[in-house]
Amino acid sequence: MLPRIKDLVEVLYNEIPAGVGSKGKIRLGPDEERRLLTKGARWAVENGFGEEADIERIESGGMIEGADPSLISAKAYERGRAQQGTLGSGNHFLEIQYVDEIYDEGAANSLGLFEGQMTVMIHTGSRGFGHQVCTDFLEVMERAASKYRIELYDRELACAPFNSPEAQDYLGAMRCAANYAWANRQCIMHWTREALMKTLHSSPGALGLSLIYDVAHNIAKVEDHVVGGIRKKLVVHRKGATRAFPPGHPELPVIYRHTGQPVLIPGDMGRASFVLLGTEKAMQETFGSTCHGAGRVMSRHQAIRKAKGRSIWREMQDKGIIVRSAGRGTLAEEMSEAYKDISDVVDVVHKAGISKKVARLRPLGVVKG
Repeated sequence: MLPRIKDLVEVLYNEIPAGVGSKGKIRLGPDEERRLLTKGARWAVENGFGEEADIERIESGGMIEGADPSLISAKAYERGRAQQGTLGSGNHFLEIQYVDEIYDEGAANSLGLFEGQMTVMIHTGSRGFGHQVCTDFLEVMERAASKYRIELYDRELACAPFNSPEAQDYLGAMRCAANYAWANRQCIMHWTREALMKTLHSSPGALGLSLIYDVAHNIAKVEDHVVGGIRKKLVVHRKGATRAFPPGHPELPVIYRHTGQPVLIPGDMGRASFVLLGTEKAMQETFGSTCHGAGRVMSRHQAIRKAKGRSIWREMQDKGIIVRSAGRGTLAEEMSEAYKDISDVVDVVHKAGISKKVARLRPLGVVKG
């Protein structure tokens, strides 16, 4: 198995651009970039990157309404033009995994998961485009906070009243970034499918390659929630958190309406990731949200110091995990010790009832930026 995983990791590393400032295979002209920002994953599918069946398995159908490309700065456009279809750096990854434990047989069957099955998990977002949108609007929001006499305890809590021009402009631009991210993951998934088919000399049907779910973990959305017994429209900003809607929620695709929303919680590259389902308790207690990952226990600088003199890739290989990284320091920054144990974190949200465990996925091969 290990030689075959090595081959797969090598092909994926060569096919999926990764690393700081990486540039993708897609070159977008101004008009095409604007179309992508309004259509999200739908743009990708329409341009041959994936299948129509993928769309119903993406949060918001892979496209959030209300994106306004006219609000995007020239610098954000410039950064986004060459980065569509790229993995990026830091904690972003593409992992070949296998299902090593099932906690809920019925739920796993509904999601198409079974013990011993190989899976691929992709974790990335809107790249430099989204970062620039955030940077641009942080300045706008700082001025707005002063204008509307909002006292800030931290610069990064800069905000504006929902109905203000500043807030509405931010939402229009942020939705462009969300659509960029959904398109980005869709393109990467398409190339991952092609790489697997090429390396394993098989068809998508024979390999059983189908999307389980694509969910955001840094997004602001207008949603209906019950507060103090009264149903209200709220802006829910999930930063480092992920949606966990329950069975029957009208925003879920029909295929998952009876199970609840699939929840993907990635761990560090040496331990595990988890698939869970959203619950009604999450709606009551956390505005339909759960955690997104394990969370760091070391800063990146601390991790690099801790890894000095060690060969992290060899330590990983000794555990049976093949890893390829574009950046020399990335493996040190992202080593397992830099993070909390994901199993402990997932047990907390499971026992709290805000999402329920379905399956654990162990890494076999990792591509990092």
